[in-house]
Amino acid sequence: MDVVDSLVELRAKLDRWRAGGQRIGLVPTMGNLHPGHLALLDELAGRCDRTVVSIFVNPTQFGPGEDFDAYPRTREEDLEKLRRAGCDLAWLPDRATMYPLDDPFMIQAPRTLAEPLCGQQRPGHFDGVATVVLKLFNQVRPAVSVFGEKDYQQLVIIRRLVEDFSLPIDVAGVPTVREADGLAMSSRNRYLSPDDRAQAPLLHRTLSELATELRNDADWPALKARALAGLASAGIDVEYLEWRSADDLGRTRPGQPQRLWIAARLGPARLIDNVLV
Repeated sequence: MDVVDSLVELRAKLDRWRAGGQRIGLVPTMGNLHPGHLALLDELAGRCDRTVVSIFVNPTQFGPGEDFDAYPRTREEDLEKLRRAGCDLAWLPDRATMYPLDDPFMIQAPRTLAEPLCGQQRPGHFDGVATVVLKLFNQVRPAVSVFGEKDYQQLVIIRRLVEDFSLPIDVAGVPTVREADGLAMSSRNRYLSPDDRAQAPLLHRTLSELATELRNDADWPALKARALAGLASAGIDVEYLEWRSADDLGRTRPGQPQRLWIAARLGPARLIDNVLV
């Protein structure tokens, strides 16, 4: 596996692969890799000839008081995991490479996609996500890129970005990888205390139960109120619990894909999850 931190070296390597007719794929990450990330790499390997995984903790998607400084950085462990998984190239840009200007250009994600759900508590977050992903797309110029469905709002925004900027990139989503008890795998799970970790699977269990009842035409306001009360009694501080369109995050429409979405805090950990209805 090649480990590259120079944009000149990256472009030279990728240009050689493209000149040989090889299809290049990208998995953007912030590192601290877990089996969920490696599942993205497995999916990517089946869609291209050469796999690239980027590792960059992006400052513009963290708001004031969030965990940018504390976010786990595990470079050597991550590289070893990528080697074992058969990654072809690890792209490790530094901040000066990603943001060479003191006053950088920033993408503004559509407000209808960026303001609901996680955008309520994290204003500007998806602008930072869209900006760094567009930069990575410009640097790597992949034919395909893979994202996890755990961050489904992000996936919707990236797909819209690719469409709006006419980028020749296939964007694929991969189902959320979960622990045996249903907890969605996340780098932030390490923030959970033992007691909080024991309660965390209740998020997915609640969503799954709600989805079943919604398929049977149950009353959503009553279901939501009951679910929120149950989560609160377990000591889980819910930021939002929503039932929305999976296409545009708007109101649900008959015959269209729909998802349930949740964000909650357990101690210092902010966890998100979603399921298909």
